[in-house]
Amino acid sequence: MVNIQKAAVIGCGFVGASIAFELMQKGIFSELVLIDRKKEKAEGEAMDLSHGLPYTKSAEIYAGDYEDIRDCALVIITAGENQKPDESRLELISRNVKILKNIVSEIKKQECEGILLIVANPVDVLTYAAYKLSGFPAHRVLGSGTVLDTARFKYLLGKELQVDSRSVHAAIIGEHGDSELAIWSSANVSGIDLESFWKYQKKRNSIADKKDICTETYEEMQKRIYEDVKDSAYKIIEKKGATYYGIAMAVGRIAESIVRNEHSVLPISVLTEGEFGLYEVCLSLPSLVGQSGVEAVLNIELNKEEKEALKKSADCLKEVILQMKL
Repeated sequence: MVNIQKAAVIGCGFVGASIAFELMQKGIFSELVLIDRKKEKAEGEAMDLSHGLPYTKSAEIYAGDYEDIRDCALVIITAGENQKPDESRLELISRNVKILKNIVSEIKKQECEGILLIVANPVDVLTYAAYKLSGFPAHRVLGSGTVLDTARFKYLLGKELQVDSRSVHAAIIGEHGDSELAIWSSANVSGIDLESFWKYQKKRNSIADKKDICTETYEEMQKRIYEDVKDSAYKIIEKKGATYYGIAMAVGRIAESIVRNEHSVLPISVLTEGEFGLYEVCLSLPSLVGQSGVEAVLNIELNKEEKEALKKSADCLKEVILQMKL
């Protein structure tokens, strides 16, 4: 039987530990199990987090083993390795799929009926691998996908438009990677078409400063923002070595929607079963997320260019998946 208030984090590196911290801060789980191949690392993280419990909500946080995940509602997999110098993307994928195989094998032994949430990269490929290896129904296997990319997109648009980013409604879909695409055609600020709002703000600022302070076109702004979103992770890694706070908050948002059965629309990585003519590939599409996992994948309206870009993104991922021979 699944305990909706119990979760496990597998992999206690920067990302796994940050996710555990975020989940503790949110207070949505009463029991949190940390698992790592280095048991002492998991023990240290559990101790450190537990010492902060007097200042947040009551919970039990401990280092455990795979036997402890049997009744978990959510199992978050962050374990994986980073790309080595001169190593191809496919070689990295092969190594991380091997790690995932071992993890999923242990999970299957426990007959866990919870949801698998894949965070390790490349997240789309590993989400598909987890689906195939676990034998779980598709609605119980999902990836963090472009939830973080979408947050970056909203943040940068909010900054550009001088508006609260929570009022920006826009999404990044497709691969969590270089072939991802921004959905500009339906982007808006609280129901106001994005281009109209951009023009309004541009005019308002020009009047305030008594001159046209921006000569950039809307299309130029779109390209700049998209490139900034796509390059965000590279820039962070260059400056501090790794990204982990943003993804931790993105995973916290997904977990919240599952535990509270919110039926939220989030661009998670899901198995495609005919949406937009795509089959047998995992990539990010806006989906309803609730206590059962993926409740529905939404066939949102895309323009011609966006449909073509989505197909190209799916083709890139499918090529890698076929080479894995799962």
